[in-house]
Amino acid sequence: MTQPPVFAVVGHPNKGKSSVVATLSQNDAIAIALEPGTTRASQRYPLTVDGRQLYTLTDTPGFQRPRRVLQWLQAHSLSASDHPDTVRAFVLQHKGDERYVDECELLTPIIEGAGIIYVVDGSVPYSAEHEAEMTILRWTGRPSLALINSIGDDDYSDVWQAALGQFFQVVRKFDAVRAPFEQHLSLLRTFGQLESDWEQPLEEATQLLAEQRRQRQHQAANMIARALEDLMGYQEKRTLTLDQVASTSEATLADTLRERWYKRQRRREQTLRIDIEHLYQHQRITRQEAELEWANQHDLFSEDTRQHWAVSKKYLATAGFGAGAMGGAGIDAVTFGSSLGTGALVGGLIGAAGSYFYGDRLVLPALNIGPLKNGLQSATFGPVQDSQFGYVILGRAVDHWWHISHRNHAGRDLLTLEPADQHWLEQLDKTSRREIQRALDRCRKQRPFSQSQRQNLAQAIAQAMAAYDNWRLNRG
Repeated sequence: MTQPPVFAVVGHPNKGKSSVVATLSQNDAIAIALEPGTTRASQRYPLTVDGRQLYTLTDTPGFQRPRRVLQWLQAHSLSASDHPDTVRAFVLQHKGDERYVDECELLTPIIEGAGIIYVVDGSVPYSAEHEAEMTILRWTGRPSLALINSIGDDDYSDVWQAALGQFFQVVRKFDAVRAPFEQHLSLLRTFGQLESDWEQPLEEATQLLAEQRRQRQHQAANMIARALEDLMGYQEKRTLTLDQVASTSEATLADTLRERWYKRQRRREQTLRIDIEHLYQHQRITRQEAELEWANQHDLFSEDTRQHWAVSKKYLATAGFGAGAMGGAGIDAVTFGSSLGTGALVGGLIGAAGSYFYGDRLVLPALNIGPLKNGLQSATFGPVQDSQFGYVILGRAVDHWWHISHRNHAGRDLLTLEPADQHWLEQLDKTSRREIQRALDRCRKQRPFSQSQRQNLAQAIAQAMAAYDNWRLNRG
């Protein structure tokens, strides 16, 4: 059985190598620092999907004395045919030599059969040190490609392109922090073309990674659907004794339950954020967003958040009519059609009117105090009756998913979630709009979901995610 490919990521001491390893291994735990020399010993990072190891990235120290190493190699070589053996001899002879610790560390996985990914910083000038590094790597005889990963503001990529092309079979520009997922797959396919034994396992790896990406989006849609159902339908409850009823004012009780309801909703939304980040193997993201907050006594969200994520009254009327009509169709079914579609029409009008009414603002739940029974009295706050609450939650969740799904594991910058500047749900198909509205109506009426209804909601949210993805890409 063919062993999974191993790639040694090598180059000059800078942060570019570890960034490439983090992205291609989907591992945000890899240390990436501004100062050179962060990696002092070779470390292996396998990428596994569904328990199957697809390949391994080896992060290596940077070259320290490449010209001296090359001088030794040239002095001990008789012809080009012995170059790989000469490199091996150098490593074996200098294994404990403090002068060449880094060179031995980075060359060891290569002489053991790893392919070479040579990373250069396209924002720094080409030098004789780099040429010595490239010559040493060419002596190993291993399949290789070079990546230009620009870190600074200057651009010497044209010079690098010309120089690297003389030493490596493939040269690509690759921004480890921002490269899209398709570029990751392209690199794997390219390596498969450079080494015949790796062609099949790397083609299978690209297929598995593409399928993993599809599955993650499907799982994220289900997570958002469950959270939306939970957040929309949640009710804060409290049971009071006679003494508590006598000593607690209605205003105090309302404030207490409202505050508990709000805090719980905020925690639930943050749990959704973390679940989606972990789904995409992002364990260490620092996130900043406009969190749920009290703008005043009547709004759950700030006015700015509502304006960006709530849908228009026209959208609500259209979605509400469709959802109401689908519910009213049940009346027609019960009467075996004798109502001549009246149920669907009435249901649609009621749904549209109800949605339209709440279009301009977010409306919090109200306190509901039940009758005194057996010496006890119940008080509830929730569920929320305003569909806009659901659309705000949905918009924020899909936006967060989009950033996470497009974020490479080399990214260490603060994840700032800014509201959209126009509403992307306008591009969603009518069927999905109505399905989402029906689900929101079911939540606020506290009607339980069947398995098929949950699946329908998740599918509609998946369509919403695709619509948002297209909208973001079209924005550039």
